[in-house]
Amino acid sequence: MFKLEETDKLLTTTRAVRRRLDFDRPVEREVLLDCVRISQQAPTGSNSQKWRWVILTDAQKKLAIAEVYRRGCAILDTVQADTPAEEQQTHRVYDSARFLALNLHRAPVIVIPCIEDRPANFNDHCVTATTYGSILPAVWSFQLALRSRGLGSAWTTLHLIWEQEVAGLLDIPNDVMQVALLPVAYTVGQEFKLADRPDPESIVHWNCW
Repeated sequence: MFKLEETDKLLTTTRAVRRRLDFDRPVEREVLLDCVRISQQAPTGSNSQKWRWVILTDAQKKLAIAEVYRRGCAILDTVQADTPAEEQQTHRVYDSARFLALNLHRAPVIVIPCIEDRPANFNDHCVTATTYGSILPAVWSFQLALRSRGLGSAWTTLHLIWEQEVAGLLDIPNDVMQVALLPVAYTVGQEFKLADRPDPESIVHWNCW
């Protein structure tokens, strides 16, 4: 049995970290490989094990990817403008996302999780669910492993608008699909609060909708 208090704390305080990333502290290669090793135990469809990880530590490559990513700031501005003023937590998230976009190149590490064999038909819901279901559990395991070692990350997808351009910059093959981009760094402080969420009873449907 696991200690529930520690397990629950890990699961409930692994936040999307942006402003509290320590841009000045290096991240050891061995730590990243340990987290990837843990992620490899995540389940995949048909036991396919087609996870692939592109890990960027080179300053010039990080800058090039960050410049592509920053194009998404205009999208953030538009979405935030349409968000009601009273939704303060949501506005804080958008402000934090904009901060990350402007400082992404400063992250010690940028991680792009990928999966081999890009589906030919994303109109097939089963194929789509199986594809993402074969990589997203591994990414979440990676993020939890980071958190348990004092590091933070944030799941982002803005760069996927220009996925092929990023693939060209990093020599990623055409049949390899990028699914996210994670800035990775040690965090400034270790205490993270629970987010404000609705009561579970309000989102659960028993036996039928």
